[in-house]
Amino acid sequence: MATGRNTTTVIKFILLGFSDSPKFKIALFAVFMGTYILTVAWNLGLIVLIRMDSHLHTPMYFFLSNLSFLDFCYVTSTTPKMLSDFLRKPEFISFMGCTVQYFFFSSLGLTECCLLAAMAYDRYVAICSPLLYTAIMSPTLCLQMVLAAYTTGFFGSLIQLCALLQLHFCGPNVIHHFFCDLPQLLVLSCSETFFLQVIKFVIAVIFGVTSILIIMISYGYVIATILKISSVAGRAKTFNTCASHLTAVIFFFGSGLFVYMHPRAGDSLGYDKIASVFYTVVIPMLNPLIYSLRNKDIKDALKRYKKKGMFSHCHG
Repeated sequence: MATGRNTTTVIKFILLGFSDSPKFKIALFAVFMGTYILTVAWNLGLIVLIRMDSHLHTPMYFFLSNLSFLDFCYVTSTTPKMLSDFLRKPEFISFMGCTVQYFFFSSLGLTECCLLAAMAYDRYVAICSPLLYTAIMSPTLCLQMVLAAYTTGFFGSLIQLCALLQLHFCGPNVIHHFFCDLPQLLVLSCSETFFLQVIKFVIAVIFGVTSILIIMISYGYVIATILKISSVAGRAKTFNTCASHLTAVIFFFGSGLFVYMHPRAGDSLGYDKIASVFYTVVIPMLNPLIYSLRNKDIKDALKRYKKKGMFSHCHG
């Protein structure tokens, strides 16, 4: 801490993480390291596959490759620091490092909210207006939707960051979490945090609630259209194209809303930590699997890639 005239200013925070037990830390390090490696491999692998296979050059997979890129960045904004903290004591992070981590983490999270809404709209057009799908979901519109998601996510996070930097931190400097998140920083501030709490709530409504409404309206029309399909097989096949996205939406928004929308309470810190692990570490790892395991196009692309590999190997 740096000493001022009458107060002290926090220049670094201590991240408590999960446990003080060395054995438990080693076990957690192994688990999270394995999870991080799988997450990076699966998400980057999916991006490369979509990029290489011309059959996957469609709006749906363009959005999916951007989701994989977001998940890769999202998990990288928190996990490497968490892994290094398992191996050293104490687990310090500078004030600037803390705010930068929060900014990137928040930007990526808000962008993902927008992107999941865009993907829901894509499924709505594909199922409710199949004959106009190619005309409506043009490459230009898809690019504009993705750029809009990144831009709004960046500015939404920037607004919160500017308000956060106006706060004063004079101690304590212990964060009961494994990364720098806004709810934990608000608790530690010596300043009046009402304005930032209002901004946080407004941002949550604009990004979270609006995205959920777009998704719910889109799937309301989708379900109505599916119910009009006469054959059971046809209904199942059409619904399967949405099932992966719906699963990803429920996981992401369910865990995120639990952390950011429920009232703060001292005994909820453990639950917050578990929910945070779920949406910062587990979901980015699961998303490529959710979209791949029941997806015929992805499976076919993998088969083609394997055949090409075997063919080139035989004639190499």
